[in-house]
Amino acid sequence: MANVEVVGILGNYFLAAVIILGACALGIVFALLLARSIRKIRVAAITLDGSSGSLGMHEGTSLVVDGDEPKDIMGSSESTTMKLIDIHDAISRGANSFLWAEYKICFLFILSFGTLVFVLVGSAGNCGPNQSQISLAKVDATNDGVDLSGACWTQGAFTAIAFAVGGLTSILSGYIGMKIAVYTNVRTAVCAQMGWTEAFNSAFRGGAVMGFSLCGIALSMLFVLITVFYWQFVDTTNLESDKETKFVYRVLFECIAGYGLGGSCIAMFGRVGGGIYTKAADVGADLVGKVEKDIPEDDPRNPATIADNVGDNVGDIAGMGADLFGSFAESTCAALVLASLSQELQMNFASMLYPLLISAAGIVCCFFTSFVATDWSPVRAEEDVETVLKYQLIISTVIITPIVFIISFMFLPAQFCVSNLECTEETMSTWKGAFACVASGLWSGLLIGLVTEYYTSHSYAPVREVAQATKTGAATVIIYGLALGYMSCIIPVAALGLTIYVSFKLAYMYGVALAALGMLSSLAIGLTIDAYGPITDNAGGIAEMAGLGSSVRHITDTLDAAGNTTAAIGKGFAIGSAALVSLALFGAFVARIGETHVDILDPLIFAFLLFGSMLPYWFSAMTMKAVGVAAMEMVVEVREQFAQIPGLMEGTAKPNYERCVNIATQASLRQMVAPALLVILSPLVTGYVFGVHALSGLLAGGLCSGVQMAISASNTGGAWDNAKKYIEAGAYGGKGSDCHKAAVVGDTVGDPLKDTSGPALNILMKLMAILSLVFADFFVAHSLNNNFK
Repeated sequence: MANVEVVGILGNYFLAAVIILGACALGIVFALLLARSIRKIRVAAITLDGSSGSLGMHEGTSLVVDGDEPKDIMGSSESTTMKLIDIHDAISRGANSFLWAEYKICFLFILSFGTLVFVLVGSAGNCGPNQSQISLAKVDATNDGVDLSGACWTQGAFTAIAFAVGGLTSILSGYIGMKIAVYTNVRTAVCAQMGWTEAFNSAFRGGAVMGFSLCGIALSMLFVLITVFYWQFVDTTNLESDKETKFVYRVLFECIAGYGLGGSCIAMFGRVGGGIYTKAADVGADLVGKVEKDIPEDDPRNPATIADNVGDNVGDIAGMGADLFGSFAESTCAALVLASLSQELQMNFASMLYPLLISAAGIVCCFFTSFVATDWSPVRAEEDVETVLKYQLIISTVIITPIVFIISFMFLPAQFCVSNLECTEETMSTWKGAFACVASGLWSGLLIGLVTEYYTSHSYAPVREVAQATKTGAATVIIYGLALGYMSCIIPVAALGLTIYVSFKLAYMYGVALAALGMLSSLAIGLTIDAYGPITDNAGGIAEMAGLGSSVRHITDTLDAAGNTTAAIGKGFAIGSAALVSLALFGAFVARIGETHVDILDPLIFAFLLFGSMLPYWFSAMTMKAVGVAAMEMVVEVREQFAQIPGLMEGTAKPNYERCVNIATQASLRQMVAPALLVILSPLVTGYVFGVHALSGLLAGGLCSGVQMAISASNTGGAWDNAKKYIEAGAYGGKGSDCHKAAVVGDTVGDPLKDTSGPALNILMKLMAILSLVFADFFVAHSLNNNFK
C-alpha cells in the first residue's frame, strides 16, 4: 500500500456528531413548528355578522385564520362547513383504513423476512469466529490475515435488527406524511378563499412537514444505529492490526446495510400498493364520471371521488415518502460499505461518517431555502406558482454546493483509497475529488428536474403539442405522449452517464455513492414540493365537492397543475437517484464477492444481463394489469351505483363512498403481492441457483433497462395529465369539448404509467441491488453454481 500521510483533518467525531444530531433536531423541530402553524388555520362557520358556529371537536372550513382571531368570509355557512368536515373525515377514514391494512401486511413481512435475513446471513459460515462479540484470530495471508471460517450468527442478528429498524422507520415516514397531508388539504381548500399566498403557503408548509420530519427521523435513526453497532463491533473488540480493523468496519457497515433493505422492502409495498389504489380509483372515477356521465372531476355525485382523493394520500404521499426514504438509506449504506474498504478513512471515524454529514448539511440548507417560498418571495399571483417552486430547487442546489465543499475539506483526508484494486498513487482519491462527486450528483439532479419540468409543464412546447394533438382525437394524443416520453429520456440519461463517469474516475464506486447522496442532499425540499402536489390536488377535490365556488377552484386548479409538474420533477429526482443508488449498491456487491470487475462477454453474465433487462417490462406489465383489474372493479361499482341509487345523478341522493374505498383497498392489497414477489425473489433465486456472476448480470441489466423505462413512463403520464389541465383552463374549447374528451383518454392511460409502474421501477432497481449486497456472503458460501460460467 502506498505510504499516505493522513493528517490535517480538522473535523473529529464529536464535531461530526454535533452537526448530524443538530441537523436532525432542526429538521424535526422545524416540522413540528410548521405543523403548529397549519393547525392555527382554525376554521369555523360564521354568519355575516361575524358570529361563529359551533363545530364541537371539528376544525372546519368556511373561515380561515392564520393566527388567533377569525376573519369573516362573505357567503360562509354552517352547511358548507359541515360538507367540508364530512369530506375531510371521509378522506381521512379511507386513508387510515388502507394504511392500517397495508401496514399489517408490512409488519408480518418485517417479522418473517427479518427471520430469513437472520438465517441466511447467519448461516453463511464465512465471517470469522463469533461468540457474544467479534473476536479475531490472525492466521495466514489469505483473507487479509483474518480467519473467515467461523459462523455469522452475530452479523445475522445485527443485520436483522437493522432491517427491522429500517422497515419501521419507513412505515413511520409514510404514516407521518399521510397524516399531515390529510390534515392540510382541507385547510388549503379554505385558504384558497383568501387568495394565492395563503393557499400556496398552507400547501407548501404541509409538504415541508413531511420533507423535514422524514429527513430528520431517517438520519437520526441511522446515526443511532451506527453508534450502537460501533459500540458492539469496535469498542468491544481487541483490534491488533490494521487488517483486523478493516475487517471489523466492513462487518459493521454490512450489517448497517440491513437498514436500507428494510426501507426499500416497505417502499415496495407502499409504491406498488398505494399506486394501484390511487390509479384504480382515479381511472374508475374518470371513465364513468367524466367520459360516460359528463360530470366534472371530483363531482360529489361520483361514488369514486373520495377513493380518488384517498389514493393521492396513500400513493403519492405515503408511497413516495417511503420510496425516497429508501433511496436515502440505501445510498448512505452503499457509501458506508464502500468506505469500509479504506484504511485511510478508518483512521478518523468522522471521515467514515462523511455520507451522513452530506445529508445533515442538506437539511440545514433546505431549512433556509424554504423561507424564500413562504416569506421572502411568496406567491402573489397565478404566474408566480411554478416560478417559486422551481427556485426552491435552484436555490437549495446553489447553497448546498459550498457547504459540501467545506465539509469535504474538514472531514476527509487529503488522499485515501476506496477501491478493491491495489492502492497506489494512481488509484488514490482526494477530498476535492469526493466533493466533485457530490457536486456532480447535486447539479445533475437539478438538470434532471428542470428537463422534467420542460417536458411535463403546459408552460412549454412539448405538452402544448400534446394538447394540440387532441384536435384529431385520442389516438394522436397517445402517439404524441409516447414520443414525448421517449424523447425526455435523452438528457437525463446523458446527465446520469456523465455523472457516473466523472464520479467513478475520481473515487471509484464510492464516488458514485457520493453522487447519489449529492442528488439526494436537497431531499427535504424535494419531498416538500413533491408532497405539495397531492395536497393541492385534494384541496381542489374538496373545494369542488363542497361547492366553494369557481374562483376558489381556479386557485386550487392552478396550484394543482403546478403540483403535477413538481410531482413529475420529484419522480425525476427519485429515478435519477435510484439509478445512482443501485449502481453504488452493485459496486458494493461486486466488491463484497471479491471481484474488481464484471466481464459482460462471459456467456452466463451476458445471458442474465438480458434477463435483467427484461425484468422491468415484466414488472411493469404486472403493475399495469393490476391497475386495470382494480379499475374494472371500480368501474362496475360506480356504474351500479348510478343505475341503482335513485336521484344520484340529479344530486338529490348521496353515493356510497365507502364501498368504492373498500374495493380500492382490497383490490390493491391483493394485486401488490405478485409484483413484490417478482422483485424480491429474482435476485434470491438467481444468486442461490446460478451464482454471484449471474446475479451481477441480472443487476446490471435491470438498472440499464429500468432507469429509461421509468423516466419515459413518468414523463409521458405527466405530460398527458397537464395537457388535459391546459385544455381545462380554456384552450381548444375547454371542458366538455371533443378535445377535452380526447385529453381525458390520454390522461387515463397515463395514470398508471406516472403513478404506479414508473415510480415503482425505482424500487425494482434499488431493492434487487440491496438484497444482493445483504445476502452476498450467503451466495458466495452456498450457491449451487458459483463455479459455473
